[in-house]
Amino acid sequence: MKKLSIVIVLLIVVFSCKQKLKSPVEAPENTKLSGAVFGTSYSVIYDSKINYTTQFDSLFSVINASLSTYMPNSDISKLNRNEPVKVDAHFKNVFRTSKNIYNATNGVFDPTIGDVVNAWSFGAETNKFLTNSATIDSLMQFVGFNKVELKGDNIIKPTNTYLEFNAIAKGYGVDVIGKFLESKNVKNYLVEIGGELRVSGKNMEKNAPWRVGLDEPRFDGGQSVYKAISLKDEAMATSGTYRKFKVDEKGNKYAHIINTKTGYPTKTNVLSVSVIANDCMVADGYATAFQAMGIEKVSAFLTQHPELKVFFIFENDNNELETLSLNGFPE
Repeated sequence: MKKLSIVIVLLIVVFSCKQKLKSPVEAPENTKLSGAVFGTSYSVIYDSKINYTTQFDSLFSVINASLSTYMPNSDISKLNRNEPVKVDAHFKNVFRTSKNIYNATNGVFDPTIGDVVNAWSFGAETNKFLTNSATIDSLMQFVGFNKVELKGDNIIKPTNTYLEFNAIAKGYGVDVIGKFLESKNVKNYLVEIGGELRVSGKNMEKNAPWRVGLDEPRFDGGQSVYKAISLKDEAMATSGTYRKFKVDEKGNKYAHIINTKTGYPTKTNVLSVSVIANDCMVADGYATAFQAMGIEKVSAFLTQHPELKVFFIFENDNNELETLSLNGFPE
């Protein structure tokens, strides 16, 4: 009877396997959500059938209420008017990371440069000031993130110092959405806000790594992909000068990235710099700083920061495009 029972069991197993083979295999299908946020657009692709649009909108709303200089009643707008504010966890996260990047770059990345940016008509409040040397000099005396402190839930700053985290906030928003998805046990996703992005796992729909494109620098306002790379469990941000720049009477291009030591736009041949890091907030902040630092200083800086991968697109002396990959940026 033992042999008979074994044969029956084997028949059942074989029959059930055949039944499974006959059933059509359902291909994984990603959920794709998109919308407007932070003055730009967002796109989220993830391996789940649950629609999280409402949750995303709620998270974006909370971040805006904390960090948006475009909203008059946000915490940062109130701080800039020197009104008393107890800052939230989002503000603290961005503040601390900004302070780390400020210190690491010796002040090249500085969230107190916003009023000077506005003076050059590059920022949120265009034509806020008449740009001349007297105006710039008067504003520069209030620049310096070292003058701003976080104590508990309070920000201590000079009365005339203007705070702005626009150079890092998009990246932070990307991280917040990514971490939310992880909290829902979503292991495969791509989150993108205004070109800054973060990926986890792989693209289950294609059973392949996440492929993302780097913009080709174009001065005509058009958009095209310069090259595509694969990412896994990392984030990337790009800072470009080819959309916002000024040209002097000699034809020299000056970036919208302001030199935090002089208060003047940065003369540069760098058209874009892309940074890969573990977090998008970190990548976003360093992309801004590296645009101002230039290739030589960044190359030296990266010898002490192997966690950052960098890709430059720049113009050589013959006005031809060249590229440079540093610290193992993917080809």
